[in-house]
Amino acid sequence: MNRPADPDTAAPAAPAGPDTAAPAAVRPVRRRRGLRPRTLRSRMVAGLLVLLALICAGIGVATCEALRHFLVVRLDQQLSAAGGRYAASLEHPGQDGHDTRGQAPGTFGARLVGGGVTHASVVCGAMAGDEDDHVDDTGSTGEADAAVPLAAADLSALRALPVDGRPRDLRLSRLGPYRVAAVAGDDHDTLVTGLPLHPVDETVRHLLWIELVVFAAALAAAAAAGTLAVRIALRPLDRVVATAERVSARPLASGAVDLAERVPDDDPRTEVGRVGTALNRLLGHVADALTRRQDVEERLRAFAADASHELRNPVATVRGHAELALRHPGPVPAPVRHSLERISAESRRMGTIVEDLLLLARLDAGRPLAVQDTDLTRIALDCTADARAAAPGHRWLLELPAEPVTVPGDPHRLAQVVTNLLANARTHTPDGTTVTLHLDPSGRLTVTDDGPGIPPELAPHVFDRFTRGDRARSRRTGSTGLGLAIVQAVVHAHHGTVTLDSTPGRTTFTVTLATE
Repeated sequence: MNRPADPDTAAPAAPAGPDTAAPAAVRPVRRRRGLRPRTLRSRMVAGLLVLLALICAGIGVATCEALRHFLVVRLDQQLSAAGGRYAASLEHPGQDGHDTRGQAPGTFGARLVGGGVTHASVVCGAMAGDEDDHVDDTGSTGEADAAVPLAAADLSALRALPVDGRPRDLRLSRLGPYRVAAVAGDDHDTLVTGLPLHPVDETVRHLLWIELVVFAAALAAAAAAGTLAVRIALRPLDRVVATAERVSARPLASGAVDLAERVPDDDPRTEVGRVGTALNRLLGHVADALTRRQDVEERLRAFAADASHELRNPVATVRGHAELALRHPGPVPAPVRHSLERISAESRRMGTIVEDLLLLARLDAGRPLAVQDTDLTRIALDCTADARAAAPGHRWLLELPAEPVTVPGDPHRLAQVVTNLLANARTHTPDGTTVTLHLDPSGRLTVTDDGPGIPPELAPHVFDRFTRGDRARSRRTGSTGLGLAIVQAVVHAHHGTVTLDSTPGRTTFTVTLATE
């Protein structure tokens, strides 16, 4: 992997790494967690309950209004039948039947003359409940009436009543809501008779409480039954979800993959069945594609291993003959010597590529590495000394802990990891670049340079095979594009991780190895 030769040709900066402060204006968005249901099951039950609640509310409002209208109509009929007899009896008690006998408790009567109220009374008796029934001179029990003090607002409301005999609502400050009607009297006066609305409101209120209790019980029963019904109805969908979760948990990135999982519900007559059928078809296509990919990868690995193995001897032979010709004691023409030197150099380069390909083929095949206690501190010292000798124009820094760091692994392959990382920094940065190798006691190793950085478009592919940022420069410096691929393969074989963080002026490769 190549980086730009100088800062002037560097690509735009990659996203800031851990050493770069994030802009102050950028803040993580926190999602508010409310009581809103999230699962499909809870949403269906909640929707059912909301619908039932709306229906119950509509029924309650309709029945209460219907009952109140019915009771008010009955009250209006009683009011029409009573006429102005009670109000007239206030001026002429005991004449022509104008008295309180036969009047319903709570009946209100008022007589208005010339815009003023001359009399205002209400039938008490059984309605009041706090006064004894009136006993007349004959010993019979009738209704007692009581004068009603009227406020200024009551007087204004009574004077404003149309004298047409039609019942209307009126609220009296001392008696509460009434249904009243005003008719013309015989003495050019106005007679107002009213019946209380309190019994009507009490009856409606009682019905409302009954409905609230009944509807609450109905909603509770509907919630339980709906939850059970939705759970039963969604069982096929749960099986689809379970199958998808099991498939998603399988490692599909590499290796042979067995996708035998299928959704049992595939009835095309249902929505879930159609989803199951589509998912089964998709799983079949994915299984076929993964099988073909695995076959191609195995053939490519076998070809790379076989070709690399078969090329080792011819390459060694070409290199040997070239070196033997260069050692010929006789005079060798300059063009011939130059060609022999180029043959020797390219044969060495080809031998390096063959060895790298063989190593990758072995790692891809999962061949076990030699595991022993490996001193990472010694490897860091030796590799840094070799890099300093190979590139004296760079500034090499080594940061080691006080105690040696030992990890289980293959010492030769781990040394190759460190060598390749230092060689990558040496090859793709100009002279004068500072390269720092840092080793933590936990087995975490970093290689950092202050070179021009890796272009953002190439950063995701730096560990791919034969990846080069600058092809011309890579070939001139002998880069094969396999160094970082070998680093990743060896680190993964040791159950570790390798990551990259690159910005202009700072590039860091981090290798984390298990210490146990």
